[in-house]
Amino acid sequence: MATMKFRKVAIGLLLLSLLGGTVVFANGTVQKVRLIINGIESEEGGVTVDGKTFLPLKQLANSLQAIIEWDNANKRATVYKPNVHMFLYKGNSPFGAVDKGFQGKISVFSQIDNLKKGVSSVKVTITDPSGKEKLIQTEEVNPKNDNFWFRTGEFEYKFDVAGEYIVRFSVKPAGVEEWFVVSEKLVTSKNP
Repeated sequence: MATMKFRKVAIGLLLLSLLGGTVVFANGTVQKVRLIINGIESEEGGVTVDGKTFLPLKQLANSLQAIIEWDNANKRATVYKPNVHMFLYKGNSPFGAVDKGFQGKISVFSQIDNLKKGVSSVKVTITDPSGKEKLIQTEEVNPKNDNFWFRTGEFEYKFDVAGEYIVRFSVKPAGVEEWFVVSEKLVTSKNP
């Protein structure tokens, strides 16, 4: 009887040690990864599993300034990265920096090419150094090919404080309710 108890205890200890070793082994192969985009650490990091690094799709889309389409049925992610060039104009003059306190009518011209995903709307915004975002213009579009141009109407804007203002060009893919930022332009407002 003592031999039977010893066997049960030995088998139990063997199973526990195997399970414990598996848990320790699994922990050793998965490592958290810090994700830093343009000098700012993301709240969501990635993981490394068996030497491969995995990053969250949303963070990747934002950093790449791309559209990411997720097909849950096939477990497939498709990345669309259009080329978007933006120019800011005061009247007919392009600019990229202003003096603090500048106020006037400006517009944003965007040239989009290599657009491999249909879009239904575009949006242009400007964000001041404190993070306050202002909608410049949103418009429904229906480009017939992979490239088009978009120019906002003139709008009145005041660069109240010195710092960096970010103009963003976003698209909404056809059949989707989510906006994707596909380009950013930095405008520096400096003390005169």
